[in-house]
Amino acid sequence: MTYFFLIYLLCGILGVICETQEYHFNVSYVDKNPDGLHERRVIGINGQWPPPTIRVRKHDRVVIHVTNLLEDQNTSLHFHGLFQKGSNAMDGPEMVTQCPIPPGATFLYNFTVDDQAGTYWYHSHSGAQYGDGLRGLFIIDDDKPLPFKYDEDVTLTLSDWYHNENRAIMRSFLNKYNPTGAEPIPQSALFNDSKNVEWQIAPDSTYFLRIVNIGLFVSQYVYIEGHNFTIVEVDGVLVEPQETDSLYIAVAQRVGVLVHTKKHAEENFRFVNALDEEMLDFVPEDLELVSTNWVVYDKDKKMPAPLKNDFSKTVAKINPFDDYELKPLRNDSLYNDPDYEISLNFTMQNLGDGVSYALFNGKKYVPPKVPTLLTVFDSGEYANHNIIYGSNTNSFILQKDEIVQIVLNNMDPGKHPFHLHGHVFQLISRSEAGEDDDSPILFDPSNKDHVQYPEKPLLRDTVMVNPNGFIVLRFKADNPGVWLFHCHLDWHLEQGLAITLIEAPSEIQSSQSVIENHFETCKLANVSSKGNAAGHYGSSAQWFDLTGENVQPEPLPESFTMKGYIAFVICTLFAFYGIYSIYHYGMEDVKTDTNKAVIQKLHSILEKYGTLDENEETSLVSLNSIHDRTSH
Repeated sequence: MTYFFLIYLLCGILGVICETQEYHFNVSYVDKNPDGLHERRVIGINGQWPPPTIRVRKHDRVVIHVTNLLEDQNTSLHFHGLFQKGSNAMDGPEMVTQCPIPPGATFLYNFTVDDQAGTYWYHSHSGAQYGDGLRGLFIIDDDKPLPFKYDEDVTLTLSDWYHNENRAIMRSFLNKYNPTGAEPIPQSALFNDSKNVEWQIAPDSTYFLRIVNIGLFVSQYVYIEGHNFTIVEVDGVLVEPQETDSLYIAVAQRVGVLVHTKKHAEENFRFVNALDEEMLDFVPEDLELVSTNWVVYDKDKKMPAPLKNDFSKTVAKINPFDDYELKPLRNDSLYNDPDYEISLNFTMQNLGDGVSYALFNGKKYVPPKVPTLLTVFDSGEYANHNIIYGSNTNSFILQKDEIVQIVLNNMDPGKHPFHLHGHVFQLISRSEAGEDDDSPILFDPSNKDHVQYPEKPLLRDTVMVNPNGFIVLRFKADNPGVWLFHCHLDWHLEQGLAITLIEAPSEIQSSQSVIENHFETCKLANVSSKGNAAGHYGSSAQWFDLTGENVQPEPLPESFTMKGYIAFVICTLFAFYGIYSIYHYGMEDVKTDTNKAVIQKLHSILEKYGTLDENEETSLVSLNSIHDRTSH
C-alpha cells in the first residue's frame, strides 16, 4: 500500500489527475453464436459477451472485484503487458502469483498503472480458458498528446474460434491417442468477435486503429484493399512510423496503425483477415481461412464480393513488414553484454504416458503446489535458493538490475510467439526459418551473422520465433517479481512450454505484500499458501525437501521413439478392431472401410463397451488427426 501512496503523492506534486477506476466483474456463462455457425456456451462478464473494454489513464488506480459464478471451474485474470511494478501479486497467472479463484469466491485485483500507455488486453490465465471468451481489451490513455494526429481512436480484435469448450478440446489434445501433438484446428476466424463486419468511415480522415490478436493459436494476416497502414505502436511501445500494405499479427500481439481514408466516397473496400494456413496440420474443407469484412464509405454503394477462400492467392498479394526492423520512438540503445544468460532448447517429445509435451531443456513446466510468489514471501533467507521453487517449474533466479539475455532455440517445425510478463524486451537477433527439421538453426555466438545486433532494437513483450530457428532477447531485471516467460499458443502452454523468472526475491520480500483476500481465496480453493513447491516449510531440511511435488511423467522407455509410439497405437487400434470384428461377425467377411472409418468405428465400439477412460472420451478428433498425418 506504500507504493500506491507514493504514486498518488507524485501525482499531486506533478499536478497529474490520478483517478480510481473500479469494476465489479461477475464471471459467468452466456450463450452466443459469434460466427453464425454454432451457438455455444461462452464465458462472459456481468451477463454480457464480448467482455467490456477497460479504459484508464496513465497513473490511474484500477480496482477490479472478480466474482467467479462458473459453477464448475476456477478462473483468474491476467493483465497482459502491464508491468505491475510494486504489485506482482496482481499479475494473475494461477499457481504463479496467486491461487485460482474457485466457484463462488471473489478475488480483488488492486493496482496502479505505472508509467505505461498504449494497447493492452486482459484474459483468464487458467488453462486455455480465455479461448472460451474470457478476454477483453485494456487501453491506457497517455497524459500527454501522442506524437501523431488522428480523428478517431478505434479498436479491432482478431481471434480464432472453436465450437467446443476448451476443457473438452484439452481432453482430446493431451491424450495418448494424439501422440504427434497435433494442435486443435479452429472452426472460424473472428473479426471483432463476429464475421462479415462493416466498418463505417468518413472520407479524408485518419483513424488510429488498435489491432489485438486475442486468439488461442493461429496468427492472422490483415489488410485493407486500396489502403496502407502506418505502424506507430507495437505491444504498447511507440515506434518510428513505418508504412506497410499489410500486417502479420501473432496471438497476444498488439499493433497500432494509422489509416488515412480516401478523399472521396466513391467506392467501398474489402477489409481482409486470414488465418495463417502454415500453422495448421490440415485444413478442413469447411474452414474459412480468408474472411472478408468491409470498409464502408457509402452504404448506398455496392459492397465488393467476398474473396474466395484461397489462402495462397490472398497472401501472395501482400507484403507484411518484418517487425524486427521496427525502431522504438524512445531512445533506448542496445543493452550492454548480459550479466546472466538463459539458454533454452525447445523440443516436442512424448513422455511415458504417451502424451506429446513441450519441453525446455528436457523439462515441461508443471505448476507447483504453492503459488511461486507466495513461496518467495514465505521463504525468508531461503528465497535465493532455486531448489525451493520446484524441479519442474523451470525456475531461474535473477538479481536486481542484471542485464538478462534469453537465447531460445526452436527445435520444432512450428511458429511460436513467446511472451514475457512484467517487462518489454529487446529483440536483438532472430534467424530465418530452418529448412531441415533434423538440423534446426541454433544460435551460435561465433557466427557473425547471428551477433549483428541492431543499435536500437525493437522493444515489445511478445515475439515470434521462426520454425527451426532462434531468437535472442535482452531485458533489464528492474521489476522485482515472479514472471512467466511462455509460448502464447495456449495449447503449447498447456503442454508445458514455460519458465519462471524469480526476479530479485529479497526486494520482493522487502517492498511488496499480498493482501488478505488472496490468502482467503487460497483457503476456498483448498490450495496451500505456505511453503516450498511441495508445500513443505520449517527447518532448512524441510524447505529443501521436494517430496510429493508435482512433476512431469517419466520418460518413454529407451529407444521408444515417437514414430514407434504412433505405429504401436495404430497397430493396437486395428488389433482391437480386428478382435471385435471376429467376435461380432464370427467368420463372416468384414466390409472394407477406409482407415478413417475404421478408427471412427473403433472409437464408438470402445465407448459403447466402456473401455475408454475419462481422458479418452473425446479422442475421435485425435484419432482422425493420426489418420490424416499417417495417410500421407
